[in-house]
Amino acid sequence: MQVPVYLGGEIQFKMNYQHDLLLYNEDELKVIGSVKTSSKDRIDKIFMDKFLYNKLTETAIPHIAVFLTDVQRKNTRRENSYSINSTFLTGHFKAFTVKLNPLDGVYYCDIRPNMQKDNLLKQHIRTIDHFFCTDVWRLIESEFGR
Repeated sequence: MQVPVYLGGEIQFKMNYQHDLLLYNEDELKVIGSVKTSSKDRIDKIFMDKFLYNKLTETAIPHIAVFLTDVQRKNTRRENSYSINSTFLTGHFKAFTVKLNPLDGVYYCDIRPNMQKDNLLKQHIRTIDHFFCTDVWRLIESEFGR
């Protein structure tokens, strides 16, 4: 997408910016989203995308993240035996949520147990069905912007 860069309420120039998901209500951009297979090595960028986009455009467009899962297969000590390891960076997620800017929705197809137990995580992370059944409608009908 072409992102207008504002200074003092006036467009100075436009820059290219790639996003996985753009949700519009009629012709108005309402939500920007990232859709990833896992948050590992990607979560920092999503928080920064929200921060930078909203600073550059002088808006408050909601940013969401959708993740398939946050596990990877690992070899055990036994031959041809595998287990799974979580790849979710809890400390990064909490730090960026508290100190930078919380995302407007974080959704998992396969939510991890700690995301349902930890008080901060369960406030900010939901299952993907919550997005489709509730939040998508709330986000695209809300008034955000300049």
